[in-house]
Amino acid sequence: MKVDGSNRIGAVNPYKKSYEALSASAASKTGKKKDQVEISSEAKELLGTQGPTGQEQSVDKIAELKSSVAAGTYKIDARTLAEKLFPFIK
Repeated sequence: MKVDGSNRIGAVNPYKKSYEALSASAASKTGKKKDQVEISSEAKELLGTQGPTGQEQSVDKIAELKSSVAAGTYKIDARTLAEKLFPFIK
């Protein structure tokens, strides 16, 4: 008597089940909506009245630092520098 797996009853292909699960999850992902945020006109107005933005402040500070370095008036506090570097040296 020869035994081979060609005539099994109710044979299950595990790859087919994983492929079906994968394709079902991919189909459900394409149907999802993305979150959307809308900023009201009042919020935009308030944002405009807050003064200079962070980018404008940083540009001003960089220009101030460049001018003080160029003039030779920029002083470095050695103690503060050492305190900032110390955690990296440990």
